Amino acid sequence: MIPNLIRRFVIMAIAVPLAAAGARKLGDVLEARRGRNRTSTLLRKGADTLQGFGRQKKQQRRFSLSR
Repeated sequence: MIPNLIRRFVIMAIAVPLAAAGARKLGDVLEARRGRNRTSTLLRKGADTLQGFGRQKKQQRRFSLSR
């Protein structure tokens, strides 16, 4: 059980950010060579999605009476 937990933590802490950075870099290189296209846009959006995992979005308040 502990090794599975460690493996999962390592994947989320190291592998996912590296994959996101690689996708972003590849998208930038493609965009520099060929201009903006569907592939570079999808790579950039995929990197944004990967980096957004684990973060909770701030909830919008309808009435901000307390703040």
